[in-house]
Amino acid sequence: MASEVRRTAADKTLDVLEALARNRSIAEISEATSLPKPTVHRILQTLVERGFARYLGRGSYTGGPRILTLVGSHQREVDLPDQAGPTLEELRDETDWTVHLTLLTGDEAVYAAKLEGDKPYRLASRVGMSLSLHSTSVGKSVLASMPEESVLALLKRTGMPARTDRTHTSAAKLLKELAAVRERGYAEDHEENESGVIAVGAPVFDHSGLAVGGMSAATLSNFSDVESMARCGKAVAAAAKRFSLTLGAPAHRCELTPRRPGAA
Repeated sequence: MASEVRRTAADKTLDVLEALARNRSIAEISEATSLPKPTVHRILQTLVERGFARYLGRGSYTGGPRILTLVGSHQREVDLPDQAGPTLEELRDETDWTVHLTLLTGDEAVYAAKLEGDKPYRLASRVGMSLSLHSTSVGKSVLASMPEESVLALLKRTGMPARTDRTHTSAAKLLKELAAVRERGYAEDHEENESGVIAVGAPVFDHSGLAVGGMSAATLSNFSDVESMARCGKAVAAAAKRFSLTLGAPAHRCELTPRRPGAA
């Protein structure tokens, strides 16, 4: 009850706005927020007037266009590489591998940030370099977050050119690997994009729950073994999840999960 007393008008309005993302009726929002129905109704009327909610009829509401306008305005101000800096530093220190942030652009990814590990070598990756999705760990992790039909449509557009003699050039084999990626929680690149280089990657999700890029850690193949690759893979998955949460990704949608039959 004490916490209820401290709920200001702003608290209640924000509670209703957050509940509106998952509920439609006044009764549902009232239950989700523990607010009286008259209070919920009054707040919803104000949100509708301001464009933050929209009345659908029959006592049902949804988010309004002002929400999208604000999201778009704030996203333009967000420098993702700069925002990812602390997470990348933690990942680099934890793995001692070279770490990257990549962002999706069309049907490929682009390196947006890179931090070198404490090794006596430098990888050829560089900020601004584009990557194919089918041949890289971070790309495969993004594909694993997509429905199968979307993956096949993308592969039809881009093809599956061989980067090395280890690159998957069969859609069927790649789809089988993507199922394993979901089970594992991160993707692996065993010299499939560049000979002598291995990597692990995981997707980064935005506020809508869609993958907008990913994080990866890479090293020379002779500097790694199965155990260290698994350790670094788990670290990358955890880092990508932490960063996704800072972008507002829903907690249930900011990591890879096995896809059940019939699931989108």
